[in-house]
Amino acid sequence: MASKNESRTHVDDVQAKKPKLEISDNEALDLTGKSSLKSFKAFDFTEVLNEDAKQKFLFLHGKSENKDAVVLLEKTPFSTDINTIKKILSSETHLKETLKNDIYGTYEATIPAELNSVKATVIYPATEKHITKYKEQEMFVVYETEDLYNSVTLPHIESQKFSVQWVYNILDKKCESDRIVFEDCSSEDTGFILLPDMKWDRKDINSLYLQAIVHKHGIKSLRDLDQSHLPLLKNILKKSLEAVKEKFGVSKDKLRVYIHYLPSYYHLHVHITHVKLEAPGFEADHAHLLSDVIENIELCSDYYKQRTLTYKVREQDELYKRLKDTYFC
Repeated sequence: MASKNESRTHVDDVQAKKPKLEISDNEALDLTGKSSLKSFKAFDFTEVLNEDAKQKFLFLHGKSENKDAVVLLEKTPFSTDINTIKKILSSETHLKETLKNDIYGTYEATIPAELNSVKATVIYPATEKHITKYKEQEMFVVYETEDLYNSVTLPHIESQKFSVQWVYNILDKKCESDRIVFEDCSSEDTGFILLPDMKWDRKDINSLYLQAIVHKHGIKSLRDLDQSHLPLLKNILKKSLEAVKEKFGVSKDKLRVYIHYLPSYYHLHVHITHVKLEAPGFEADHAHLLSDVIENIELCSDYYKQRTLTYKVREQDELYKRLKDTYFC
C-alpha cells in the first residue's frame, strides 16, 4: 500500500484523505466502511495493477457500488510457532509430487487453510492517483540539483496540495491511537510519534517496520532540513532506537533508520526497519540513513538544500510530466 503499509504502506504512503483498511480472514472490513464482512463479495474485479513473484504481492483494481477500490494482497511469513509447524508437518498437509530424482523430491504442498492467510489492504474509495501509484510503470532516474528542485519539484509539491490530514489525525489521536508504540511529547519542535508501518504484521520480528512521524508541521522532506532541525533528528534517532529495544527486544545493531527522498507523503517521517527485512524503498536512490543525514548537516547546515539528490519517477507521475518538458527533453 506496499506500502499502511510505500507499503504508510500505511502509514505508508497514501496522499489523499481516504480511509485505508486492513482485512484478514477473521477480521474483514466492508468496502463501504459501514459494517464488517467475511469476503470480497461486493468487489468487482477490473484489472491487475501489478504483481511481483519475488516479493509475493498482487495489486488489484476493482469497483464496489460504482466506486473505485484498490486491493493490495501480500503473502504473510511463515510462523515458527512449534504447534503451527507440527500442524504443517502432519496429515493435514496434502502433497503433490512435481519432481523426483534420487534423494531429492519437490512437491506442491497445500497446507491447512488457517495457516495460509494473505494480508489484504484496501483503499476505498480510491482516486485515480491511488490507481496510478500502484500500477506497474516505466521508471526513470532523476539527478535533482538545487535549481531543479526550486524550479520544478517544489512548485509541483505546492501545486498538488497533497493531503496529509490522515497524518494529523494520528498526531491528534483521532485515529490509530491504539497502535502508537511510543510518543515523545516533551517539545513541539523535537516530539514525534512512533507506530508500526502497515506493511508489518507485528508478528515476525525480522519484518519489523515502524515509522516515526514528527509533531512539527511544515517540514515537507529532506530538502527542508538544516542545522535548526538537528535536535529533532537526534531525538528521533536516540529515542526510537531505545523504544524498539524496550518494546520489541531488538537492539540498534539490528536496525536501519532512514529517510526517503522523494517521500511518499510530505510531512517529515523516519523509517525504522529490521536489518533482515528487504524493505521496499531502501535502494541507494531512495533511502538516506538518518545518522548520515545528521552528520552531513553538522558539516554544512544547508547541505540538503545544495546537494544534488537522486530519485526515481514513474512515467505516469505528475512530476515526470513536468520534468519531461525540462529535464528529459
